[in-house]
Amino acid sequence: MTQKNKNMNRGAAFLALIFGVLFFTIFIRFFYIQSTGSVHGQALAAKAEELYESQRTIEAKRGSILDRKGEVIAEDKSSYKLVAILDDKITTDPDNPQHVVDVQETAEKIAPLIDMEVNEVEEVLSKDLYQVEFGSAGRDISHTLKEKIEELELPGITFNRDTQRFYPNGLFASHLIGYAQNQEDTGETVGMMGLEKTLEKYLHEEDGYIKFEKDQYNWKLPNSDDEIVAPKNGNNVYLTIDQKIQTFLEDSMNQVVEEYSPEKIIAVVADPKTGKILAMAQRPSFDPNTRDITSYYNDVISYPFEPGSTMKIFTLASAIEEGVYNGNATFQSGSYAVGPSVVRDHKRGGWGVITFNEGVQKSSNVGFSILAKDALGTDRFYQYLDKFGFTKKTGIDLPNEAESKMNFNYEIDKVSTAFGQASAFTPIQLVQAATAIGNNGKMMKPYVIEKIVDQDTDEIVKENSPKVVSQPISEKTAKETLDILETVVSSEGGTGKPYRIDGYEVAGKTGTAQIPNPNGKGYMTGHDNYIFSFLGMAPKEDPELVVYVAVQQPDLKGKAGSVPVSMIFNTVMKNSLQYLQIEPTEEVNTNNQSQTTSDGIELPVTVDLGPTDAVNQLKESGLEPIILGNGKKVISQYPTAGTAMMSNEKILIQTSENVKIPDLNGWSKRDVMKLGNLLGLSIKTEGSGYVTKQSVKKGTVLKKGDVLMITLSSSDVKTEKNKEATD
Repeated sequence: MTQKNKNMNRGAAFLALIFGVLFFTIFIRFFYIQSTGSVHGQALAAKAEELYESQRTIEAKRGSILDRKGEVIAEDKSSYKLVAILDDKITTDPDNPQHVVDVQETAEKIAPLIDMEVNEVEEVLSKDLYQVEFGSAGRDISHTLKEKIEELELPGITFNRDTQRFYPNGLFASHLIGYAQNQEDTGETVGMMGLEKTLEKYLHEEDGYIKFEKDQYNWKLPNSDDEIVAPKNGNNVYLTIDQKIQTFLEDSMNQVVEEYSPEKIIAVVADPKTGKILAMAQRPSFDPNTRDITSYYNDVISYPFEPGSTMKIFTLASAIEEGVYNGNATFQSGSYAVGPSVVRDHKRGGWGVITFNEGVQKSSNVGFSILAKDALGTDRFYQYLDKFGFTKKTGIDLPNEAESKMNFNYEIDKVSTAFGQASAFTPIQLVQAATAIGNNGKMMKPYVIEKIVDQDTDEIVKENSPKVVSQPISEKTAKETLDILETVVSSEGGTGKPYRIDGYEVAGKTGTAQIPNPNGKGYMTGHDNYIFSFLGMAPKEDPELVVYVAVQQPDLKGKAGSVPVSMIFNTVMKNSLQYLQIEPTEEVNTNNQSQTTSDGIELPVTVDLGPTDAVNQLKESGLEPIILGNGKKVISQYPTAGTAMMSNEKILIQTSENVKIPDLNGWSKRDVMKLGNLLGLSIKTEGSGYVTKQSVKKGTVLKKGDVLMITLSSSDVKTEKNKEATD
């Protein structure tokens, strides 16, 4: 019995020792974990946070770019990302598969919709992964394309919501705006060109997040201590660009490209009183949604070239300011010796003895050589070049502005600069200098950024205002210069005759600039190998707009170089003046008969005519009338009488107050804008090209202020219509 008790005591002691060691070990372990907060190198707090805390991203929005009236030029838009689930374990019901079942069938149906080869899609779908994406081809999927893919009912094909940078106007001031795109590695939208790039620090957004405690089923706990970091949206950028004026410019340039296929077009519209750039465009250009880019340079600020006779504006103003210009004095035109070199007029042999005013009208190189060399003196002329800003950059708020190329070493180069050869300047330098002529002698610094606004607080982060760069000439000189330049357009012998605009006095100067040979020897020859340009202001008495247009090497087919330039200048200037509600300064020609001029068909008056008579008259003029309403006589028309139109262009004829919207399929954006101007509609556009969809159904009665959304695409609708018309 005693031996048994001893054994029991030993066993109890042994167990007590084991439990004691175990307890001590657990205590030491517990103490260690409590003091270090980690197990096997893993932080317990982080593990608990992973298990019982969840974080969700609160997406921020990149800043939008808008015109001066708040119309959107660039914005973030919801899109979709195409995803394919490959893991068959996700499928629980064989009759309703949730993964890609047939790789070949899926590839054959998906590939043409996302612009990929079938074998490329098959390769993606054959990977040993849970799910796959399709790279750039599978991103930025529109809602329309998403619906098309969903209609295929392909197992395993699904979508994630995404955001893309969207440019609703398509081809629209593209080299000015640039573009932004999603980065492959980070998924962030980053500016890659133009204002999207240079204003990245203002436009860029920062996502926020919310952290909360959850249970094992991912439900938020009721007593969760939430942590919220608000997203920081990017700032909105308001430009000085006016959407309607920019549209006038883009559409007219498209027509010139279609008809004359020039190597290059550059155009700017500015307010001479403020320096605000209201429109800026060039060709070739691109649609930032598709980024079919051929050149990354903004030619308005980065392309210095010999401007030709538009430079004579500033030589003339300099001579007037110095009191050495006598318009009634005479000179022998034709040729003028400058040392061993000879300056010749564009008309070989000249016009005989003419006055200096006639020399301006006829664009005589000899007359301006005499002004620069004998009247002003080339040293004093250089001082005025400096005052007009031609010796330095304008400092416009855009990247990559080029320097002018002053060639002022030899006497012949100094004299040639006075009539636009030898030295090269950028279009923006010409426009800046022209503001002095149109703004009572005060030269305004050009700018395109109106203000930058915090879209969360509406506080102005940055704001630009008009700035006087200098006053190279007096108000009196500016007025006298405008008076003389107006005769370039209005006089019968003036080179600016094609730029007459019914109802408005235009002051300006033509330019026909030679292009240096690529081999560096002399200039190119041939009827088309020039840069044809016009720099004009209107109305002459108090200019509201400065418009510069340059067209390089158009295929003129024997026509004058002024034809494509005037197609752009006249359309943009007249439509813009009317849009800005600037009243005509001259009586408009009310003759009901249309006239064909060098810049197109002059639109006749149809108001008060019967619809049949109006239609017949317009068709006889080579125009396409569109009757709106059911009245017995025309009460309004757009464009207005006297506007220069091109053959087969749409003319809108309103015959009653109540108007039903027509079928707009195949209409150009410009024609839709005409409808908006005539009926007082708010037009919203998406894409570029020709109308494929309209938000208001055909036959719906329109009211002033109604919003009309149109979708445009580069379809062949217009081509087919033109073919039918030709047949």
